[in-house]
Amino acid sequence: MGKYGVDILNIDVKKLIQMLNEALSEEWLAYYQYWIGARLMEGPMRSEIEPELLIHADQELNHAVLVVNRIIQLGGTPVLNPSDWPKLSRCDYDPPEDPYVEVILNQNLKGERCAIQRYKEIADFTSGKDHTTHQMATTILNEELEHEQDIEDWLTDIDRMKEDLKKIRV
Repeated sequence: MGKYGVDILNIDVKKLIQMLNEALSEEWLAYYQYWIGARLMEGPMRSEIEPELLIHADQELNHAVLVVNRIIQLGGTPVLNPSDWPKLSRCDYDPPEDPYVEVILNQNLKGERCAIQRYKEIADFTSGKDHTTHQMATTILNEELEHEQDIEDWLTDIDRMKEDLKKIRV
């Protein structure tokens, strides 16, 4: 994006770049949380859920690419050191110390809800001012909402499976 393009945004570009660097940090942490959790996960429906979590991980990585490109277009510098990711992120990274499928899914659900809030804030901040960033934020937001729904559906399926098993035992 050229200088004139940035100048006409009528937005605090410095604040926007900070918000985007925070989002970038969260995307990298989300990517790794999905990726490693999928690899370590144990329990019911693992074979169905694992490939989907790896798709989610790839989508988080794609979000990072979009965000870093936008930071550069705006004249900013993306976060350069991975050790800064946890400092900039308000979304927690929860190590998958308990590999049980429900634990992994709940950790990812927490991360998705944090990401939903982040991209809503970026979309609101840029609405009517920076159409390119706004469109990017709403596109990512829609994918994060889909991820949340996927995880909620899997958790519901697991709960129903557990209820069905209780009925069989009785």
